[in-house]
Amino acid sequence: MWFGKACVEFFRKTSTVWPNTSTIPPVKRVLKIDEWFHPDGFPISVERREPQEHFEPHAHEFAELVIVTGGKCLHVTGNESWDLTAGDVFVIAGPREHEYRELVDLRLINILYQPAQLKMGLLDLPSVAGYHALFTLEPSWRTRQPTKGKLHLTSKDLAQVIELADRLEIELKAREPGFGFMATASFMLIIGLLSRCYGRSPSPDGRALLRIGEALSHLERNIHREIDLEELATIAHMSQRSFLRVFQSAVGTSPLAWVIGQRINRACSLLRHTDKRITEIAFDVGFNDSNYFTRQFTKATGLSPRNYRMRQGVV
Repeated sequence: MWFGKACVEFFRKTSTVWPNTSTIPPVKRVLKIDEWFHPDGFPISVERREPQEHFEPHAHEFAELVIVTGGKCLHVTGNESWDLTAGDVFVIAGPREHEYRELVDLRLINILYQPAQLKMGLLDLPSVAGYHALFTLEPSWRTRQPTKGKLHLTSKDLAQVIELADRLEIELKAREPGFGFMATASFMLIIGLLSRCYGRSPSPDGRALLRIGEALSHLERNIHREIDLEELATIAHMSQRSFLRVFQSAVGTSPLAWVIGQRINRACSLLRHTDKRITEIAFDVGFNDSNYFTRQFTKATGLSPRNYRMRQGVV
């Protein structure tokens, strides 16, 4: 599956990387896409800060994967702060303001990316619990538990990530024919490696997020099945009550709502790229009632499945 418009729905509706803006105060500065990306529109950019100098509090119009390669600082988001050291990795996205204070030879590799514009096939990556933990759960969890669940790389893993980031930067600077493919491949390797690294996280808080990530991976693999709360709680090593509470806190929605969002996303892709009948698509993505599918689809997208397909230019 290739991500274009489908990626918009994925990141807007099923990921908690973009927090509820109604609870976030206005920020002083928002970094704009046209200021930080190449004029050709390619949706990945690399910014090295060696060292990082003081930069005013800011938010982004894009997502940012931050790799701390040296030094230390205090990372501040809103009213919360925590220490960063070499090997720390995290994702910043959406309108949440952040800045670095008390810098001591801080060195960073910032990989900027536009999720909605990436044409990147995730293939079986969502089956990796560390992917959900790092790119979906941890950014949201950080707004509630700022020191919890952070990924910290070993020196060996950090060296490997830096090597991949170097390769990505070389492609982006040279921009030779085919650079888009090569740069995207390097970016995918970085995401895949970091997802695996999170899976080896020794911290108790990281393990807690991984358990929720395992539940998400299970839901992803069994998207057509009815939700079995007892099974999910067992996977997460929690009671059902604790699982629901932690899932809601980390993901921002209930397991049922998350699954419905995933099914709608898949339906959007099928409506755009196939000529299957709407009833057939409803059953393909896991709905047992086409009328219920239509109601949920309309609620999520603002359009009926038929109108959505027509809007995409598919007859």
